[in-house]
Amino acid sequence: MELQELYGLMDRFAASGLTELEWQRKDERICLRNARFAAAQVSPEPAAASVQPAPTAAAAPQAREEDLVKAPLVGVFYAAPAPGEAPFAAPGRQVKKGETLCLIEAMKMMSEVPAPADCVVEEVLGRDGEAVGFGQPLFRIRRV
Repeated sequence: MELQELYGLMDRFAASGLTELEWQRKDERICLRNARFAAAQVSPEPAAASVQPAPTAAAAPQAREEDLVKAPLVGVFYAAPAPGEAPFAAPGRQVKKGETLCLIEAMKMMSEVPAPADCVVEEVLGRDGEAVGFGQPLFRIRRV
């Protein structure tokens, strides 16, 4: 399977809401699991407990598209270079364009997510060790 085909399969899987997918062709075998959806389906809390209150007028303004750094691929989000080390980008940290904000692991390959511009990290939206989908917001930034 070519890399583009694999990325396409991963994107469709992430958008499908499935929790697991196994695919096999000749000597190739792929198994995809989405822990985020699986955890949501087996939640022990009753549905009424998960209702969020409506935002108030004093709530923070909605982030603009250009203020979000989104996942360039489907994979697992890592905030730090290794377990126990400091994160690449913590809230309040100023970073230069091209500096690494996080890593995304897909198929045992690590991909760096660079800062799109000189900016200050306002909020880290990704959760360390959790699956992220293509286009999912990972950081809210303020350009400087």
